[in-house]
Amino acid sequence: MNKIIYTFVLLLTTNLTFSQIKMEGLVKDSLNNPLELANVILINKETSALESFAISNANGEYKLSLQKNTSYNLQVSYIGMESISRQIDSKENDINKDFTLSQSNVLDAVELTYEMPVKISGDTLIYNADSFNTGTERKLEDVLKNLPGVEVNDDGQIEVEGKVVGKVMVEGKDFFDGDTKIATKNIPSNAIDKVQILKNYSEVGQLSGVQNNQDNIAINIKLKKGKDKFWFGNVTAGVSAIEGLLNNTSDKEVDNQSLYLFQPKLFYYSPKYTVNVIGDLNNI
Repeated sequence: MNKIIYTFVLLLTTNLTFSQIKMEGLVKDSLNNPLELANVILINKETSALESFAISNANGEYKLSLQKNTSYNLQVSYIGMESISRQIDSKENDINKDFTLSQSNVLDAVELTYEMPVKISGDTLIYNADSFNTGTERKLEDVLKNLPGVEVNDDGQIEVEGKVVGKVMVEGKDFFDGDTKIATKNIPSNAIDKVQILKNYSEVGQLSGVQNNQDNIAINIKLKKGKDKFWFGNVTAGVSAIEGLLNNTSDKEVDNQSLYLFQPKLFYYSPKYTVNVIGDLNNI
């Protein structure tokens, strides 16, 4: 039986792996200097969905995963450079392709055909949530699971590049009392505009990089316009009588033996103030 299960899992994993190919190469300027932090994105022509993206490293290298026999719109962009748009038709083999970007001479009218899914500003990594959403997300944890480099376990604990996130804020405000799981399991996905990963986060003055806190990572959620005033959270409640005490007792005595549970975890956010309602009332 175990051999059958192992074989099935192996075949499933193999099929998923073989259905994809790699696309990699370099992004450089007209002087052949490598461009670090260039955005390379692939948009599926049939579904118009962002299917793969990469940020070039210090050597200008990028790497993408894409489906075989699929047509994509590819966009390569870098601040201050003219973007490149190409059609990529994948086949059965891996693709190796370099891109050379030219200095942009247009300062006034700039047309953005697709918002960059990821931006880097100092120690802050900024994800555009809608670029990664599939439409099935309900809570923040569903959004985070879509982001490259971010993982959320079954308990709602967040990790970024293997490091545990110690704080989740909304618009720079901390009202989860350090409990990131409350945030991941309660903030509605449709209110999220940007997810900011703050590396080297310091509590001093709420500034990043003030102290040498390389393992201290926080997340700040930026909200969409019109979604900046809302209640969210949940309430656990229940009442029941203890079985076995219903015989030979009066109704009053039965009531006295009832069990009750009331645990609210409710939050209200607005730009001016926030409200926390967290409690635990029970006789269990």
